[in-house]
Amino acid sequence: MTYSTLLFEIRDSIALVTINRPDKLNALNDTVINELGEVAVRIAQDNAIRAAILTGAGPKAFVAGADISELADCDPARAHVLSEKGSHTFRRFELSNKPVVAAVNGFALGGGCELAMACHFRIASDNARFGQPEVKLGITPGYGGTVRLPRLVGRGRALELLISAAMIDAQEALRIGLVNRVVPFDQLVPECEKLLRAILENAPLAVAACLQMVDQQESLTQDEALALESRRFGELAGTADFKEGTAAFVAKRKAGFIGS
Repeated sequence: MTYSTLLFEIRDSIALVTINRPDKLNALNDTVINELGEVAVRIAQDNAIRAAILTGAGPKAFVAGADISELADCDPARAHVLSEKGSHTFRRFELSNKPVVAAVNGFALGGGCELAMACHFRIASDNARFGQPEVKLGITPGYGGTVRLPRLVGRGRALELLISAAMIDAQEALRIGLVNRVVPFDQLVPECEKLLRAILENAPLAVAACLQMVDQQESLTQDEALALESRRFGELAGTADFKEGTAAFVAKRKAGFIGS
């Protein structure tokens, strides 16, 4: 399968997805959103893919935001549809049972910051810049910025970024918890691969369960979340991977997980 706005390759079970509009700083238009949705489904369904990296083409931008030339023509109804489509697409990555990391190489503004926040992890190059400048255009974030940003960095810091439209650098993003780590630009994708390969050495069902439970607990009471954790803990104790993991630990050997 080929895409008009994305580059896609699989590197030994890790999908590398590159938004490829460098002349537009990889801005999100309708085609990019549609193709990202297709890729999210492909990642979920293809057993040859166990994890994914999202990044942008070129040294300047991950995604510099929405394509303003397209956005400017929206009436209220069209804008609503556009927001729902983008939110649904980004949510697919967030709900993935396979770990997804954003390799943020430059500007991650507006929809770009929102796409990065929908990934499970964010690793930034030292030239990365983050922001939610939508209020400068007379609108709010439309792809989850007002939801995910407070959960990642706290209410006060999120509100400051949202309503000041300030841009922050990679080190400040690291300090407030928006990104997991900052690395030199030339080490960005290798560092993402290193993280994912460490994760992929672990039991696939257990990894997927952790991803699911951390997402689901946000809509549950603490008691409900604890009950969910106990339920999943018990279910996983009946898997072949649990038996293999415990046997390997006792025998002091590397486990050979099969995902069942």
